[in-house]
Amino acid sequence: MALQLTDYVLRPEPGKNGRPVRVRSNFFEVQHFPNQTVHHYDINIDQANAPPAVYRKVWKQFEDMGGQGILRGIRTVYDGRKNVFAPQPLDLGPGNNAGQFEVELRDQDSTTKRAGGTFRIRIKKAGEINMDELGRFLESRTRLTPNCLTAIMVLDVLIRHMPSMLYATVGRSFFTPQERRALPNGAEVWQGFYQSARPGVGKMMINVDVSATAFYESDNLPHMAAKILGRRSVDELRRGISERDRAKLEKALKNLKVQINHRGETNKRKYKIQKLTPSPTERTIFKDQDGTEMSVAAYFSKRYNIRLQFPFLPCIVVKKELFLPMEVCDIVAGQRFMKKLNEKQTAEMIKFTCQKPAIRANKIKQGFGLLQYRDNPYMEQFGMTVKQEMAMIQARVLNTPQVCYSNATPEGTFVPVGGAWNLRGKKVAQGATLGSWSVVNFHSQLHNQAISRFVRELCQTFIDTGLNVVNRNPPITHGDPQGSVERVLKEAWLKAGNTAKATPQLILCILPNTGVPLYAEIKRVSDTVIGIPTQCVQSKHINDAKKQYCANVCLKVNMKLGGMNLYLSSAQIPFIAEKPTIVFGGDVTHPAPGDMNRPSVAALTASMDARASRYASAIRVQTNRHEIIADLANMVKELLKSFYQSCGQKPDRILFYRDGISEGQFSAVLENEIRQIHAACESLDRDYHPKVTFVVVQKRHHARFFPVENRDADRTGNCQPGTVVDTEIVHPFEFDFYLQSHAGLQGTSRPTHYHVLYDENNFSSDSLQELTYKLCYIYGRATRAVSIVPPAYYADLVAARARFHRRGENWSDTEATSESIDSEQQIATFATVKPELQKVMYYM
Repeated sequence: MALQLTDYVLRPEPGKNGRPVRVRSNFFEVQHFPNQTVHHYDINIDQANAPPAVYRKVWKQFEDMGGQGILRGIRTVYDGRKNVFAPQPLDLGPGNNAGQFEVELRDQDSTTKRAGGTFRIRIKKAGEINMDELGRFLESRTRLTPNCLTAIMVLDVLIRHMPSMLYATVGRSFFTPQERRALPNGAEVWQGFYQSARPGVGKMMINVDVSATAFYESDNLPHMAAKILGRRSVDELRRGISERDRAKLEKALKNLKVQINHRGETNKRKYKIQKLTPSPTERTIFKDQDGTEMSVAAYFSKRYNIRLQFPFLPCIVVKKELFLPMEVCDIVAGQRFMKKLNEKQTAEMIKFTCQKPAIRANKIKQGFGLLQYRDNPYMEQFGMTVKQEMAMIQARVLNTPQVCYSNATPEGTFVPVGGAWNLRGKKVAQGATLGSWSVVNFHSQLHNQAISRFVRELCQTFIDTGLNVVNRNPPITHGDPQGSVERVLKEAWLKAGNTAKATPQLILCILPNTGVPLYAEIKRVSDTVIGIPTQCVQSKHINDAKKQYCANVCLKVNMKLGGMNLYLSSAQIPFIAEKPTIVFGGDVTHPAPGDMNRPSVAALTASMDARASRYASAIRVQTNRHEIIADLANMVKELLKSFYQSCGQKPDRILFYRDGISEGQFSAVLENEIRQIHAACESLDRDYHPKVTFVVVQKRHHARFFPVENRDADRTGNCQPGTVVDTEIVHPFEFDFYLQSHAGLQGTSRPTHYHVLYDENNFSSDSLQELTYKLCYIYGRATRAVSIVPPAYYADLVAARARFHRRGENWSDTEATSESIDSEQQIATFATVKPELQKVMYYM
């Protein structure tokens, strides 16, 4: 019996198709790692809940004192929580398994008990790690055992040990304030470096990347308050702060650490902001030590001889009955901004992080220098060395497929160049008929004349692009964006039906701006109440309707009406065309970080034709942060029935692309979701067993590729669309690959990682890579190849749309976390999409 190396799928031979190219990748080869046994100790430091940075200081202090006789020159590495690894056994005395030690920590800038004082360290032997087994795993000679996982963790802790003493740590990244840029409303972005030890083919690799995260500016508190409220200076708040602004400020400042600046350099005590006082400093009254009632402002004048500059601002409350005026507080540097960034902050953040490939590659090299890989005494003692330059990898650029629009025009079938094309001289493959429709205008300054002119222009583009427009004068309704959207849309629906004497097909909505609340309400009503596709357009396009814009709107409308924009010929997608085949895309999206009430949304899309062009969809709302699609069996069953109604056949094969899960969840997904897919098939017919292939799609990783030769780069300096990597930096023996299917637009392109967890269809590397790449050319609403396979992309759109189907959601407050009603009630507030819409691509 041969050893079963994996529960997933072994990699067939690496792919051969395409043109070979050399690329650099941001992986650095580990030349040597410890082959001796590493000793693992469990550490307990007796001040529970202190941040890892404090524990690291305690351990460093212990080490500097020679470990009270147990370290004797042995360099140990510590993860800042519970684990210490040593290259040799520590002498813990009789029985040799446990010991207890005391460490005195003097923290200069604080008198709080937590950051200074005496700490008790308990050390207990937890086990030994056989590093040799990791080598066997990399050479495909053994499974990934718990011992191998711990061995990888040893390397991770080892490479992090020194940087974690020097820089602000967030997850696997280290951040430095050297290169920072201010963001609006009191935040700033810091440049950082991510690093992670990853197994590759036959060797360990260190993946190093640039990352960025938002921190609070280390400013004086009143200036920060003005920035949060969007004022130019503190003086603009002199007239007082409205209750709404006070609440906004309190929400933004809660739990932020500040240090006082009015008691000299020696006493810079730190506090955490709990809340704000309802009254300004000059009117906040408390009792002093003698029981005398006075205002905080008067107290500061009497006690510290400080006349407050900003007595009109509220005080911060840091303990019960302990009030501090804002101006005696500075924000402690290096605190991470944990809230969701607003639109302006996000736009600035993108500008900062968006770097051309050559610049990013240089930044990564600089980061490698900062991360202390050279002259690192800890790595030396463990016997670990890492190559100083990025890995050079053999990649391939796959051939571009031929894309088909309508064959009524000579340019209908062509091979795109550079991953993008335009619609000039092309008509959609199957144009829908638009007869019964109407227009709703939500912009008060637009008149019927301008709207009619825009509609004429739009209709002309629709006709030129291959749609059949029966009615070119749809009725126009004017709506108040602040009023009842539901009433207006129902009125428009009736007008459309009465004018055309036919069931309404579409409502075109003109929006005054890009605000979310109106858009969300339109989609909630049209998707879940009326059951009609809507197409929203921005009012700024009405007076200046560009051809390109109208053509893009046309692509969306045609799909919403059940048309087909483009396809690939059968010969190019034999897997899908030869036998009835259904392609699924699945995704689960979660609410914003910190929101523990709103539910997660699971979305499923599935192809409904032999060209994998048209998709139907299903949605389920499930408990918060639940990663597995809980009701997958019923969703699959619904979509298999729809496929049968649409094609008249049961699919013989199922290809399932699953987005939205990380490596840690592979086994749970394999166990649960694949079982549900089989169960769905059997529930339709006991003898129905289509062959299933299940592929995980990941965008959230840190692998990047940089072309070596200029001739292999596109005009943005990125790799060309179709670049595939399935050697060296991939899993030692499982079936995974990186594919960059899109042309770069700005910054450095991120390839998508595909990992096959289950495969009854026996794909070769070439066949799955080629099929996945070709499908990226038929994403319905674009004229370019997309970066992630369309069924997964559609599932993502469906899940995002489902967020708008909640009744009574407050879309205007971007930072609102949902009320704490229980999850059952939360789920009940989501309305379901009308069945007739689930069969068309209403979410485009």
